Amino acid sequence: MRKLIGFDADTLDKLKQLGRDRMATLQELADEAFADLLRKHGVPIDLKDALRKSAADTPHRKH
Repeated sequence: MRKLIGFDADTLDKLKQLGRDRMATLQELADEAFADLLRKHGVPIDLKDALRKSAADTPHRKH
């Protein structure tokens, strides 16, 4: 799915430079930034992350 996101000229220039420095596309930088934002707020980013979070939240039974 595509969405448009607006950047001011200075921010876009810095993102382009960061992409060149890291040999990453703007999409790769955006994917990383959004994944970090989701993690920061405790939102699983994929199924593996959701399962890990679910297992950590489940009290373990001791025998």
